[in-house]
Formats: sequence, C-alpha cells, structure tokens
Amino acid sequence: MSVSSARGTVSPITLVLLATVLLIQLPVSSASESNETCNAYVKPCSGGLVFPLWQPVSNLSVGDKIARGAVYFLGMVYMFLGVSIVADRFMSAIEVITSKEKEVIVRKPDGTTTTVNIKIWNETVSNLTLMALGSSAPEILLSVIEICINNFQAGDLGPSTIVGSAAFNLFIITAICVYCIPEGENRTIKHLHVFFLTATWSIIAYLWLYFILSVSSVGVVHIWEAIVTLLFFPATVITAYIADKKLFPYAFLSKKYRSSRHKGMVVSSEGDHELADGKANHHDEVVFKGVSEESDIKEIKEFEEHRKEYMDILRELRKKNPNADMKTLEEMAEYEAINRGPKSRAFYRIQATRKLTGGGNVVKKSKIERKASLDDVKIEVKDDSTTRVYFDPGHYTVMENVGTFYLTVTREGGDLNKTLYVDYKSEDGTANAGSDYENAEGTVVFYPMETHKQFPITILDDDIFEEDEHFYVRLSNLRTGDSQGMFDSNNSGAGEVKLIPPFVATVMILDDDHPGIFHFEEKEMNVPEAIGEVEIKVVRSSGARGTVRVPYHTTDGSAKKGRDFDTTDTEVIFHNDETEKAILLKIFDDEEYEKNETFQIHLDEPLIVRRGSGRRESEAQQEEEHLSEMAKPRLGDIKTLCVHIQESYEFKNVVDKLLKKANVSLVVGTSSWREQFIEAITVSADKDSGDEDDEEDEKLPSCMDYVMHFLTLFWKVIFACVPPTDYLGGWACFTVSIIMIGVLTLFIQDLATEFGCTVGLKNSITAISVVALGTSVPDTFASKVAAVNDRYADSSIGNVTGSNAVNVFLGIGLAWTIAAIYHAVQGNSFEVDPGSLALSVTVFCIEAVLCCTVIVVRRKFGGELGGPFKLRIVTVVFFVFLWLFYIIMSALVAYCVIPSI
Repeated sequence: MSVSSARGTVSPITLVLLATVLLIQLPVSSASESNETCNAYVKPCSGGLVFPLWQPVSNLSVGDKIARGAVYFLGMVYMFLGVSIVADRFMSAIEVITSKEKEVIVRKPDGTTTTVNIKIWNETVSNLTLMALGSSAPEILLSVIEICINNFQAGDLGPSTIVGSAAFNLFIITAICVYCIPEGENRTIKHLHVFFLTATWSIIAYLWLYFILSVSSVGVVHIWEAIVTLLFFPATVITAYIADKKLFPYAFLSKKYRSSRHKGMVVSSEGDHELADGKANHHDEVVFKGVSEESDIKEIKEFEEHRKEYMDILRELRKKNPNADMKTLEEMAEYEAINRGPKSRAFYRIQATRKLTGGGNVVKKSKIERKASLDDVKIEVKDDSTTRVYFDPGHYTVMENVGTFYLTVTREGGDLNKTLYVDYKSEDGTANAGSDYENAEGTVVFYPMETHKQFPITILDDDIFEEDEHFYVRLSNLRTGDSQGMFDSNNSGAGEVKLIPPFVATVMILDDDHPGIFHFEEKEMNVPEAIGEVEIKVVRSSGARGTVRVPYHTTDGSAKKGRDFDTTDTEVIFHNDETEKAILLKIFDDEEYEKNETFQIHLDEPLIVRRGSGRRESEAQQEEEHLSEMAKPRLGDIKTLCVHIQESYEFKNVVDKLLKKANVSLVVGTSSWREQFIEAITVSADKDSGDEDDEEDEKLPSCMDYVMHFLTLFWKVIFACVPPTDYLGGWACFTVSIIMIGVLTLFIQDLATEFGCTVGLKNSITAISVVALGTSVPDTFASKVAAVNDRYADSSIGNVTGSNAVNVFLGIGLAWTIAAIYHAVQGNSFEVDPGSLALSVTVFCIEAVLCCTVIVVRRKFGGELGGPFKLRIVTVVFFVFLWLFYIIMSALVAYCVIPSI
C-alpha cells in the first residue's frame, strides 16, 4: 500500500522498514543482567532549587503521603494553568510574527499590473519552528533546566516528559480528533507529503535516541552525537520546506503559468511540465515582479482564493442587509472573514486556553477596532446658539392636477422660547403666477417651541399641453420676538437667527395633459459587477396622463447578454400619473477583480395603452386620430444609455481592506498594557465560534466560567505585564513570554520531583504520565477545536508529528549538547543511563508506525478524521490501547518487573 500526494509519492512502508531495522538491531539483555543494574527503589526526597524540602521526610504515614502528594499535585496543576496562560501570550506573539506580509506585483498578459500580499513566513516553516516551539516550550525548557540544575548530569524527568508527551499527542489527541468530528463529516490532511515527511522524521528522532543510547556508545553521549541530534532540527525544517514547495524534482522542470478567466488569478499548467530547455511555450505567461521564488505562486493563488472568499462574504451580507451602508457592511464582513477564514495552530491554542480559563471566544470577545483617518471622519460643527431657518425639503415635484399642497419651513437651534417671523413670496420661473399657479405671499410665525410650519400653494390645472414648468418660493425678512410675540425694537436678536440654504424652494409642475416624453436621465451609467441586480431609471416628463408602454432592447458591446448581463422584461409600463419606472437588469459577477465592459439599452417608440379616462387601447387608438401630433407620447433626447460594467471601487476597496484587516493576528494581538489588563480582569462566556448570536443577545458567563476566571486571575494579571504584541513586531512579547515559561517550568520541575518521591513514583513514570499530561492539555483542547472548525486536519493532527520531532531535536538535542560540551571541558564523559528510556523509545517507535499506518488507511475511507461511527470507535479504542500499553510497559521496566533493552 502506498499513498500518493499531488506532487510525489511518500510510502508508509518507509516507516515500517525503519521499525523493522530497529527490531532486528535490538540487543535484548537477559533478565539476570538487567536485574543487576535495575533499581526499583525511588530516590528519597532531597528538596528542589525553588521549593525547600518538606520536613520531616521519614516515618510518614500513608495519610501524610497522600496529603503531601495532593498538595504537590494541586501545585503542579496550578503551575500548568500558569504555563497555559503565559503560552497564550507567547502564541499571540508568534501569530503576529508569522502573519507579516510582503507585496508582490503581478503583471498580466495585457500589460497591466496588480499587487497582491503574501505571507513572508512559509506555513510549514512557521509550524515547525515558532509554532512547534510555542506548543512544546514547557517540555523543551524542562529538559534544559533539569540538566542545568543537576550539575549537567542526565535526569529522567526532561527526556521522559518529551517521549511521554509525544505518545499522548500522537495517540490520545489523534483519538479525540477522530471522534469529535460531527456526524456525517470527515477531515483530510491537506499537505499529506509534509505530514509523511514529518512523521518519518519523528520516527527517526526516536530511533536516533535509541541508537546513541544503546548501540553507538552505550550509556554515553558524545559531543558529535548531541550536535547531530540538534542539527536534525534544521534538517527537518529544510526537508519539510522542500516537500511543501515541491522543489525536487520539479526544479528541473519548466512550468507554464497562464491567467485564468478570473483576472488576476494565476494557474499553473500542470500538464505541460517539460524539461527546462527553454522551448516551453509562454504565450500567455504571467510575469511576477518581486517574486523571489517560483514557489511563491502558491501563496499568490491562496491570496486570490482569500480575495474571492471575502467577495462572497461581502455579497452575502449585502443580500441579507440591503439597507446597510458600506461602512456597516465592512465591519460585518471583517468579523465574518476572521470567523470563517483559515486559522493557524497558534490561534486554536489561544482559543482553547481562553475558553479553559474563562476568557471566552477569541473572535466573539474581541472588538474589531477601527482607526479612522481624517478622510473618513467628517465633523460637522453646529452653533447651537444660532437659530437656523430653511425649507425642508428644498425641492417639490407635483402634478398639475394636485390642487393645493404645502411647503414646510423648519427652524433649529438657538432659543426656541422666542417667537420667530419669516416672510415668504413666490417668484416666477418657467411657470407664471395666475396661469400656472396662484401667487403666494405671507408670513410664517413660529411660536415658542415650534420647529416646523407649513403654508399652502395652489396649482392651476388646464387641458392645454405644456412642457414641465417650475417656479420658486423665497424666504426673507427673518425677525424675532419675545415669548409673548412682541417684536424686538432694538433688533438685538438679529445676530442670533439666520436663513440657511435652502431658503429658496423650487416647485416643479409636471403636466398631466400629455402622455409624456420618455428618456433616460444620463447618456452613460457605471454599474458595479458585484451588484447582482440594478435598476435603470426611465423618466416620464412633460406629461403623465394615461397608461403608456415603452418597449426597449439591448445591444451587446464588450459585455455579452447571457454572459455578463440579462434583462427581466422587454418593456416598462407607465400608469396614469406615474413619472418614473425602472428597467431591471441582472448583472452576472464572473469574479473578475478588475473589469470594464459595456453594452447599450435602447428605448423604442412608446405606445398608448390607456388614456387617463380609462378607455382601452382600441378606444385610445380611435381618439388618437383627433389628437394633435404634439399630444402623442414620444422619446426624448436621451433614448440610448451606455452601461459600463466595472468592478465596484467601493466594493473593491472593502475587499482590499479585508485582505489587510481580516487577519487573525489583529484579533489575538494587543496594542497596549491597558488592553491586556482589561482582558485579564474580564470574564466572558464560553461560546462556540459558530454561534451567530447578535451583540444584544450576548450569552452570559456560566458558573464554570467564573470559577475558572477567578482561579486563574492571579496568572492573568501577572502575565498582563508582558509587553503587548504590537511592540517590536511581537518579538518583545515573544522573548519575555519564553522567559516566563522557563521560570514556571523550573517550579514544575521541583514540584514534579517532590511529588514523585513523596508518593513513590520514579521520575520517568511521573514524567510520562502526570507531567506529559499537564503540558499537553492545552494542545488537546486546541486540536479538538481545530478538528471541528477547520476544513482540513493539518491544524489538529497534521502538526503533531512535526512537533514530536522538534521536541527531541531541540529539547533533548540542546540539553545534551550543553551537557556534553561541559563534561568534555571537564575532561570526562556525559553519561546517560538508558534505563526505561530505551524501552519507552522502542515501544513508541513501533506504535507510532502502527498509528501512522492506521491514519493512512483511514484516508482510503474518506478522511483521517471522522467517518462512519463504527470505524471511529474502532480507531479510538485502538489508539487508546496503544497509549495505555506504552505507559504500562514503561512502568514495568522502570520498576524492574521486566528487563530493559
């Protein structure tokens, strides 16, 4: 059986062969030889570097041992909580550091360029370096600290914790992730080739441990062995990077890239790989300025996928909230983009820690802040001491047969207790007083506390066809009086009141004696392609009598009917007294980011359907013979409209902002100590990220949220002193956090040692059980959340194998390198007793091969995670059995029940 990835083949047979070699090479000692060196007794308690020895230590009763053990155990649990919380800050710094982006200019075949943002950090590299360091920091630092405080002598706690944590991560976390997937769903590993490579390295890591402990130099670690162990770490990162980028053998093949039908998208012609002889056809090639590697094409394609996803989000929100302005849509879209978008291992680790400690959901809790620029903020300063008077509204459109209607005058601001007087008078425009309207003149009086007043205007109707006409009404002679209405003779209030625009109202009279003239408002119109549907306004002027049918048709330009747009009808019908109608067009969004295509809409000759009297079309046709030529409906000057389909600049700008702002680092990061302390003392509800509750329906924290919050409040406040992630690009937070983790690990080392000697557990067993479990709890919650919420299994189990390899290469390699160099300088050898570690490593290697094989087989049944219920149960039981078997075998060897190897 083999498993093929998209670019190459990595067979799990490799892992089986490695395990077979291990089994062939294992020199099994006899039981008598083993028992000669095996010591089942636990070393007596001697006190730690931080915590002193708890006196007395001899002649303790069983109850005393249980009580002391409980105290030490609870102390470890509390320290583990502290490590989880400071690791939250550590992971936030890593998220900010690895989210940095660079701009890449893409030149398309037509010569135009566009700029895309891609991440500086490669995902695989960041997962194996900073992300792995963040999740494994306690284990790595425990190994290093143990060596340093033991006078550079080997200990059992550090290495055994690393192996025990690897076993828990691979077996138990994988089992939980397999089981927790919703019914009917499954998850697959996206970067399968990287997973197999890191799995191979994790097996090699533990095979190498056995080799240097029991084969190369039994019980002694030389400098070269320790340094090679440490150098395996960069080797793992480099080979994983090569596998992720598919550099070999594809570096010797030439690839052709072409622009897809989605402008700005780049597609590799995978079927056109040729030997790099320079003869490849690059007719439609896309040139990348500032792209240092061909492998950056992958990041560019991911960028385009994110942009398409954000466009879909914005489009959905626009349909659900048609009345929302773009600013509101932008805020909603940013939240949705962060909630739906891809998330890193660091995010899920932070999410798990905050839920566990009463911090609530990271995305729900965070307030997406907006830094408004001067261009976005417009402040209108109003002087409330001045009374302003104006028409509201300033333009009126009425039919000729309206009779009498009212104009409204408004006052605002100033002292509303005064009486206000303002004169009004009509003025002719194209409409004349006496023939088209009745002359209007008078005074409007605002009594105390009145803010709106109306006065009537009368329109004169006739049966004579006329063009649309207008006239004006002007406000003047504004003056004030006291609360009793008496005029102010000194005119002392003149400076406190004023007329402001519009103080001249325009009244448009639409003639209702003619069927009308039909036309568009403009000759050209720009339409955003993402709008979905657009209404094109057709105006009826110079009359509105009767029902008129106006046919229309479209002609293609660069935009084609059926592909870029479509019409819903072939005519618009104006009923009696209707002056505006809309042509409804459907605009098809073909996901082009930059677009400019055109087509035309033509109005055809209008036809009378029904006269205003209600007679049908046949009667109207008979009457038309008696009407003058001027009384027929006709087209106006603008009867053709050119429609430009373009990307919406507003829409495009919002998408561009989302690409920059919809970054998880903006959610998990902090900008000030004040923000960190507020988060530290705030308890929030533990809500799933899928909840769609509105802010006003915010879920209240549960009793457990409050308990966990107050239990961890001390740690939250202490670690709120860590520099915010915005300082020095996150590196200040990174450095201080890892120092804090080191300090807490020192406490854990003391407590774990004292716990083991008190209850009678050897350090190696304490490490693979209690300590390994405590350091892995946040990763367990993070993997579960990632398995449920992520579309792939990489963030949940895909990183486990890489993290296990990093644990050995950094945790053990760094500690043993320091110790080996120290002993070499002292003129002696660095001795490491294989003891139970050799058997633990052996058992883990064999079981790891079995686990990886099961994962590969499950992929054939739909996915590594989830799947049929019976298959889940069988997988979970098998993985739990592997972990229990590993613990039991290690314990039996540690207590000399069975011989070591």
